[in-house]
Amino acid sequence: MRTRKNTVTALLAAALCVMAPLAVPLGPVPVTLATLGVYLAAGLMGPWRGLAAVGLYLALGGIGLPVFAGFAGGLQQLTGPTGGFLWGYLLCALLAGLLCRTGAKPLTPVWLLCGAAVLYAAGCGWFAWQTDTPLWSAVVLCAAPCLPGECIKIALATGLILSLRGRVERVLTHGVKAQRL
Repeated sequence: MRTRKNTVTALLAAALCVMAPLAVPLGPVPVTLATLGVYLAAGLMGPWRGLAAVGLYLALGGIGLPVFAGFAGGLQQLTGPTGGFLWGYLLCALLAGLLCRTGAKPLTPVWLLCGAAVLYAAGCGWFAWQTDTPLWSAVVLCAAPCLPGECIKIALATGLILSLRGRVERVLTHGVKAQRL
């Protein structure tokens, strides 16, 4: 079972590596599909495995693989003005994963929204600190343009999590032969 969990965790990290580089520049923080991947990792695998998938993604980007927005990579991405959003993925995965595991399934979009709030708080706070910008200005510059897309990603992630979670758990427990995806 551990091998299956590690495999699914690595696959979710790989999915993040594929989704995150595709970016639409809307201000200092580009809109990417990375948060969709973070939500899926947290909702499907729980807080610790979701955290591991995101951590693996950040490690791959940190060593220089072009997996961050705009096909960027390297430590400068993790420590630059928008690095707080990357670190915020860890907080988002942990909180959203914990809430999705322990909370009521119908409230999944609320749990993902809580994770997004922590992510944006970390990202905007880091941006404000790095650029010596007032926090409110950082929120307007960095978070406001992303909110409509974030709502769409949360809706999509909710549907996928609710429809796939049981199947993923059966695959993890019984293997692929016992479960048709």
